[in-house]
Amino acid sequence: MEARAKLLGHPIHQMLIVFPLGLLATGVIFDLVYFGTDNELFAAVAYWMLVAGVIGALLAAPFGFADWLKIPRGTRARRIGALHGGGNLVVALLFICSVWLRTTGGTAPAPDSAYVCSFLGALLALFTAWLGGELVDRLGVGVHEGANLDAPSSLRARQVHEIPVQRAP
Repeated sequence: MEARAKLLGHPIHQMLIVFPLGLLATGVIFDLVYFGTDNELFAAVAYWMLVAGVIGALLAAPFGFADWLKIPRGTRARRIGALHGGGNLVVALLFICSVWLRTTGGTAPAPDSAYVCSFLGALLALFTAWLGGELVDRLGVGVHEGANLDAPSSLRARQVHEIPVQRAP
């Protein structure tokens, strides 16, 4: 099942998601550095990283949604995609709340609730990113037409088959 939205032969959603993932994670890291140093510059950098990450997430989301609509109903891939997309909607809302709380209270220092939203968003993003990896790496969504949209979870134990080694005489 190939991606619906492509640019130069590659899925647009998979190209765009690296930006919000990196920017939002970096924003959380700068928050942690701010906590360790009490230097407000790090809080300001975190704020702008989160702003850019939220914008990136909003740009990537429609392409992921378009790809999800192409997945056949009743498949494991469709269910995983729904969890992935719904979870990422919650992630985006948590980071939007964090940015909003920082904007209304000033960028540095932010209210504790802004940091709680960011840290919860980062934790949930780890799970939704794994789901995205499951879609692409395990189920083949957006990769090739012959994808196995009902492959079992990558967390299930796989049977190891020994492959006979041919030795030179």
